[in-house]
Amino acid sequence: MFVYAHFDGHQILLDEPVNLKPDTKLLVDIPDDEQSVEEERREWARMALTNLGRRYDNEPELYTDDMIIEPNPEYRDPWADRHH
Repeated sequence: MFVYAHFDGHQILLDEPVNLKPDTKLLVDIPDDEQSVEEERREWARMALTNLGRRYDNEPELYTDDMIIEPNPEYRDPWADRHH
C-alpha cells in the first residue's frame, strides 16, 4: 500500500484514512525535495504498468469481439497505444 503523508513539525500524519492495527510497522521514504516526490511517483507507476503488462502479456483474452452483444460507443481501450 502506498499512502501520502506529511510532517507537521511534531509527527508524521497520513493524508488519507487508513485502517492500521496498533504497532503496525511502516516504511517511511523521505524524498529530497517536492520534485523528487512526483518523479518517484511516476517511476513507481511506470514499473507497476510494466510488470502488470508482463503478467498478462501471454494470457489469452478473456473476451473476444464476437462475444460482445451491445458495444459501448464510449469505450476506449486503455492499452491501444501500448501495443505498437
